[in-house]
Amino acid sequence: MKLHFLGANRQVTGSRYLLEAGGLRIMIDCGMFQERQFQSRNWQTSPIDPASIDVMLLTHAHLDHSGLIPRLVAQGMNRPIYTTTASVDLVRLVLEDSARIQNEDVAFKQKRHAREQRRSHHAYEALYSVEDAQQALRLFRGVTYGKPVQLNDFVTATFHDAGHILGSAMLDVQVHEQGRVRRVVFSGDIGQWDTPLIQDPTLLRDADYVVMESTYGDRDHDSTQSIEDQLATIVNAAQERGGNVIIPTFAIERAQEMLYYFSKLRTAKRIGPTMVFLDSPMAVDATRLFARNDEYLDDEAVNLLRQRQSPFRFEGLVMARSREQSKAINHLRGSCIIMAGSGMATGGRVKHHLLHNLGREEATILFVGYQARGTLGREILDGASSVRVLGQQVQVRAKVSRLLGLSAHADRKALLRWVGNFSPKPKGVFLTHGEETASEALALTLRQELSINVEIPDYEQVVELA
Repeated sequence: MKLHFLGANRQVTGSRYLLEAGGLRIMIDCGMFQERQFQSRNWQTSPIDPASIDVMLLTHAHLDHSGLIPRLVAQGMNRPIYTTTASVDLVRLVLEDSARIQNEDVAFKQKRHAREQRRSHHAYEALYSVEDAQQALRLFRGVTYGKPVQLNDFVTATFHDAGHILGSAMLDVQVHEQGRVRRVVFSGDIGQWDTPLIQDPTLLRDADYVVMESTYGDRDHDSTQSIEDQLATIVNAAQERGGNVIIPTFAIERAQEMLYYFSKLRTAKRIGPTMVFLDSPMAVDATRLFARNDEYLDDEAVNLLRQRQSPFRFEGLVMARSREQSKAINHLRGSCIIMAGSGMATGGRVKHHLLHNLGREEATILFVGYQARGTLGREILDGASSVRVLGQQVQVRAKVSRLLGLSAHADRKALLRWVGNFSPKPKGVFLTHGEETASEALALTLRQELSINVEIPDYEQVVELA
């Protein structure tokens, strides 16, 4: 068996692996690189001939795991893509939305450069079209948790709940060769235990090799103050100043979690009356999918939905779909809450809201998710005095806040809980999907505390699995 590491190596985006086993070339995930210093890889020729891929397995719908699939299909990959049924629904939203945003961004940049009468250093082009995304979506096949998928006579793949987002999965790939069975587990993105909406991650027992995420491998989530307490304090302070709260929000999971918390705060009257805008067509559609896929939700969310007390509906909530609705938000007076994508402020409508609010001292920019190195969100969070937004240099005068403890990723303690459940210990653990410092810190902990053989692969490294 051979394992190719083709993304998310010593950084947190672009997850992609190729497993050669049982006579198959199996691609696991095919994500977009979102960190600026790695974005050029999105346009590079695939390191694996797309036509040579026999099957793809997708852990979940986030762009950093699924975002390059249409490009791969357009270049010749024409084989089944297996993922959970909920992920099939979500990935349709994600890929079509990604194609639209890319093409809108390209048109915007070209128009801006023409207006400024300057030439770009390179030609802007979208990675793929809406039609490319729709062509890729025809290859998707929905599967259920816990039911093995027979890939050929020698290889099966079983999807287990990763507890990260709706439909997210970790993969158990079993290979029957030479009279023995070998198991390779891909963690996908591991969620937290005891979070709202989504069920807890699955603890697996058997694996020869594990490919494991390490996003928060060097830290534990701060739990000294509840999410609701933090959010109430931030929103009430912004209302007193008369400023807006701008929240760069991932359309899937994070947007729905935030609606859940705002619903609770409004019901308990812990924040004052204010308009809450969910300014993302994809997030609006994803929110409806949550209600339709209640078998993936935890007991509390299911009970609320069945009692017609949806956490996704409350007084003052406005779901903004059209561009006109989005533009109108910036003409409102007073204080409001604006949630818009993308979650790391790398594109989408949130950039327009940042342009209108970063320079206002009364405004608050609230980060509620991981901000990868090299993204606009990370620049703002790290304290940049000015940033470039939509071609304009903007002074950062707004208050910048961060919601601690809210993450769809397991922290160091939870990662140790998950990998420590394997018995016997895996022959090898490969750490990916983490900044180099986080991966190195987790590797040291695994070696010292669990005596596990750990490696942090480099981009395009190929490993022989004995």
